[in-house]
Amino acid sequence: MIIVDVESTGVDPKLCSLLSVGALDFDNPTNQFYMECRAFDGAHVEKKALVVAGFNEEQVHDLQKKTDREVVEAFLEWMKTCKEWTLVGQNPSFDRDFLQQTAHRYHLDWPLAQRTIDLHTIAYFLRLKAGKEIPRHNNHSALNLDSILAEVGLPTRAESHNALDDAKLEGEAFARLLTGRGLLADYKGFRVPPDVGRL
Repeated sequence: MIIVDVESTGVDPKLCSLLSVGALDFDNPTNQFYMECRAFDGAHVEKKALVVAGFNEEQVHDLQKKTDREVVEAFLEWMKTCKEWTLVGQNPSFDRDFLQQTAHRYHLDWPLAQRTIDLHTIAYFLRLKAGKEIPRHNNHSALNLDSILAEVGLPTRAESHNALDDAKLEGEAFARLLTGRGLLADYKGFRVPPDVGRL
């Protein structure tokens, strides 16, 4: 499985551009990928998205950076080093859609399936099985990544995000929810709560 996270100039993969891609191979977590790129010409840029992604306007249009095409080509090449290509993450359809739309924009072959594994769904299911209440906001689940990280004993993220840091946190949370054990040496100092990963 590939834990993946992207940062972008907004939420619409047809109008907005990738800015960075972070990923790790769940079966071999030291096998990691990270690249940044500039936005494609004419991409829609949402100011709030840049704040979340930790990029400024100058970085988004930096001609010294790789293109979004180059980043997706590199990701698809790196992906071949992974045993299983199922994408995993917090709302991974968002990340998949940005990668896939970028591949389609440049007529690149897209070999990944539509199926993904969503960290939110796993956390939601395990909370229901344990008889715990699901936090809600505006009548929707409020199990965002930071609330899941806190529940599995991990630190919450900084105000601005980094695609590789988030992919690593998502992979660690995924492992803890599934097995009750950690995945990455980066988080050995954060104890796994005794009830995590047990039905």
